[in-house]
Amino acid sequence: MEPLELVPGRYIGEGQPCFVIAEIGQNHQGDMELAKTLRQAKECGADCVKLQMSSLPHKFNKQALSRPYNSEHAWGETYGDHKKHLEFSRDQLHELQEYATQHDIPLTASAMDIPSLYVLHELNVPFIKVGSGDIHNLPLLRTAAACSKPLVVSTGMSDIAWVSQVYEELTIQDPPTPLVFLQCTSAYPSPPEQTHLRVLDTYAQMFPHAHIGYSGHELGIHVTIAAVARGARVVERHLTLNRTWKGSDHSCSLEPHDLRELIKAIRSVEAALGSPLKAFQPSEEACFMKLGKTLVAARPIRAGQMLEEDDLVAKVAEPRGIPAQRLGSLVGGYLNRDVEQDESIMEADVL
Repeated sequence: MEPLELVPGRYIGEGQPCFVIAEIGQNHQGDMELAKTLRQAKECGADCVKLQMSSLPHKFNKQALSRPYNSEHAWGETYGDHKKHLEFSRDQLHELQEYATQHDIPLTASAMDIPSLYVLHELNVPFIKVGSGDIHNLPLLRTAAACSKPLVVSTGMSDIAWVSQVYEELTIQDPPTPLVFLQCTSAYPSPPEQTHLRVLDTYAQMFPHAHIGYSGHELGIHVTIAAVARGARVVERHLTLNRTWKGSDHSCSLEPHDLRELIKAIRSVEAALGSPLKAFQPSEEACFMKLGKTLVAARPIRAGQMLEEDDLVAKVAEPRGIPAQRLGSLVGGYLNRDVEQDESIMEADVL
């Protein structure tokens, strides 16, 4: 599959670094100044920051908005008041987009409904994110696909049959929608035993026109690092300034120092994955010179005597002679001089 340009100048795919999305979501508490902490994502090495955008009457019905909200995380007496506190307007999102541009990091958002999708399309975000809450919302997915932008879809709260149906919906046209599927478990935090990183392998086999990634809600960074080692080309983690703040996402979010460590570890893992071709490495030279075995005489050998395997033994020896792996090529051959027991066999000794 061809590499995909997810943001200008930054590709994902085979041979490309894993793309890291710092999900601010609604961890900004409805405060524009807190939202501008997105600049720290850039400092940590993230490739993109992401918010969430909803048109509340289009995402929720009246009863959902008017129900009392007695949670410790509430920002209002009703759920509608709570969500209204956390929502940014189109103009505020545009201001944050410009702020992100000034700090040289792309900004996008999850579209939680079709009107919000249209706003994001108008603002020309680099790609559209559809969260797990809308994996079953085919009208939204189809409309997002029609925007002719890369589409990143989290697949929490669904099974492989449904994800397969979504894949068919999004790739039926020619050319297919530029698509990224993120394996995701929609629990906050998600338990490691329910994360199932092997799903990344399943997705890679079943969905050849989709790039594969991981959206994590677990505590810590080690599971996300494992996802990269498993082949995730995109990872997404929530970012907060303080995990103890009010809000359901903060506890499973990363603070800036965590995000920095995660990205550092991802880059180290990518370097370690390297090539599938097994080869002697330059860094091994010193160890080989110290511990690499040489063929030496297991007993005295006379010139012209046909060599048998028992005549030779591998040892760390001085001077270094013929390497141990060439034992088979010497058996049946001859030496051109007498060699004493425990003496190195040198290239010049072989007829």
